[in-house]
Amino acid sequence: MKLFSHSGLRVVASIVAALVIASLATHAHAASDLSAFTVTTQPDGTQKYSVTLQILAIMTALTLLPSFAIMMTAFTRIIVVFAILRQAIGLQQTPSNQILVGLALFLTIFVMSPVLNEVNDTALQPYLHEQMAPEDALKQASLPLRKFMLGQTRGDDLSMFMQIAHAPAAEPKDVGFFVLVPAFMTSELKTAFQMGFMLFIPFLVIDMVVASVLMSMGMMMLSPLIISLPFKIMLFVMVDGWVLVMGTLASSFGGGGAA
Repeated sequence: MKLFSHSGLRVVASIVAALVIASLATHAHAASDLSAFTVTTQPDGTQKYSVTLQILAIMTALTLLPSFAIMMTAFTRIIVVFAILRQAIGLQQTPSNQILVGLALFLTIFVMSPVLNEVNDTALQPYLHEQMAPEDALKQASLPLRKFMLGQTRGDDLSMFMQIAHAPAAEPKDVGFFVLVPAFMTSELKTAFQMGFMLFIPFLVIDMVVASVLMSMGMMMLSPLIISLPFKIMLFVMVDGWVLVMGTLASSFGGGGAA
């Protein structure tokens, strides 16, 4: 039994030939367009990159944007506190991960809005209006982020990473960027766990009280978590817990937010 007929083989051969021709044409066109990837040295000694290279750099930066949002903003502290809060109440899937991430993202934008506005005014807008070179715009954009991260980083964490990297600095503002980011992340995780511990205490008390009552009634086969869950939800709603948690998180960054 033949797997392919003669007509089928001709069609396959035609498709392969067309692909080869298209590939050769693409390589020839790319070779002729290599001039688009150029770096021009200006009379003042600075370098000007072609639009193609700038677009390539921007697209590469966009792939790293989620990492930047996690490592250099308020997102880490907020999402960790939300996760601990959900665990303390005893709700495994409610609110869902998508809801918690959405809340954390918009609260992060609210907290970081002064920093983002400063980056836009001092770096992004001058760059878009061709008033600033890409290198200068990137350096200028990092200054508000460095100031924010230094304000939230503990001195002990910063000193530890400077010792590990063997990169001492006379002042905190002189610390290298790749030393500051892990120190900032460490401080954020420590702060988030401290806030999560404080959130856990009232719900833990409710669990202990319910467990003691059930044991005194001889109902040891009944799970205390099932009984305590409605009481924990009721307590959280009565004290307006979401407002308290979000307000505490926003104010923990020094009263950031939209002006």
